[in-house]
Amino acid sequence: MNAPWKSGLPGNRDPFAAYICDDNALDVLRPVIIEMGWQPEKCNKGGLRNAIQSLSVSASPAILVVDLSESGDPLNDINALAEVCEPGTVVIAMGQVNDVRLYRDLLASGIHDYLLKPLSAQQVHDALNQALAIFTAPKAGEGETVKRHISTAVVGTRGGVGASTLATSLAWLFSDQHQAPTALLDLDVHFGTGALALDLEPGRGLTDAIDNPSRIDGLFIERAMIRANDNLSILSAEAPINQPLMTDGSAFVQLEEEFRQAFEMTVIDLPRNMLINFPHLLTDVNLVVLACEFTLASARDTIRILSWLKANAAHAHPMIVANKAQLNVAEISKSDFEASIERKVDFVVPYDVKAASNAAKLGQVFVDANASSKATAAIKQIGERIMGASEEDDMSSVTEEKKSLLGGFDLKSLLAKKDKTEAEPAE
Repeated sequence: MNAPWKSGLPGNRDPFAAYICDDNALDVLRPVIIEMGWQPEKCNKGGLRNAIQSLSVSASPAILVVDLSESGDPLNDINALAEVCEPGTVVIAMGQVNDVRLYRDLLASGIHDYLLKPLSAQQVHDALNQALAIFTAPKAGEGETVKRHISTAVVGTRGGVGASTLATSLAWLFSDQHQAPTALLDLDVHFGTGALALDLEPGRGLTDAIDNPSRIDGLFIERAMIRANDNLSILSAEAPINQPLMTDGSAFVQLEEEFRQAFEMTVIDLPRNMLINFPHLLTDVNLVVLACEFTLASARDTIRILSWLKANAAHAHPMIVANKAQLNVAEISKSDFEASIERKVDFVVPYDVKAASNAAKLGQVFVDANASSKATAAIKQIGERIMGASEEDDMSSVTEEKKSLLGGFDLKSLLAKKDKTEAEPAE
């Protein structure tokens, strides 16, 4: 619940409120509040549960002080408080438990500070000044050179080609192997597997963002995203399948904007239907990984998507990745596939069903669970290529396409080659 806000204290919300269990703490707190120019009436009797009840029906203040002394499960209660607090609220907790582990867990849950009772006036004054400084501090990077950010969308040309496996693996590689702060956005709102691949609960962050795009800011990102490791955070959902996706896509664009501020790398697991419905999702995407397979249907759809990218997102560099490839039993050969799409396949990731099963059993992403797999080696090469990408590279257009991709797609010719190949062993 603590993150730099875009501006100073909000004018439409109270600057401060407190919910304190005992009179001694109130006696220490009130003079400090008066000194800071706030209303002492905002110091309420009653602890964390009273705060949750009150804030569920009223706007939360900019700075909130809550007393955990009567809480039997502080961490769960703090999470309940987060549900009713508006984005931008800085929370200071106090309590009687002197436990380093509790202190760290509370900070990890999003509170700004934890004060140990009995309170001192100086202790309270310092904590409130530090909280106030959050609102007046400049945004991270303000006045400095804009840091590089690479946004990668992973799109499957067909269902089942393993686009989500590539997306989760790349995000994990960026965060773990390259130590780059990374956001993974799984936009399959109803059937996404990003959190599942990382053995995490998806949470409500993405559905909350879709329902309330105006609430998306840096603090919302901090609270809504699920942490997978020190450098990787994921935003996904498992929305009820009887609940249609009702959005104009503005939430997704706002999320991407916040990711550029908070992370160095963004990986978007982008279902192809979302690509068509919300073309503005690719406005600031640097690179599109097209996951395909060596089949006629995938060749056709690779051509169609490449053509769509050229017309709607010419700035995004396409990377063709043949995933789960079995060259000896492929429906069409690699060379015929490349001839049909009129460009080279950038990477071929071999099919490894045992490795995929192992990753699922371990609850780990593919590359983490199968370090020695040939498929992992190929995905690592893809990651290295993306990490080396920059705006100065040749990423401004689809350079390897010819004038008419669809015109060069000859199904009959490919089928004839396929039939000839199958007939040869019988001669």
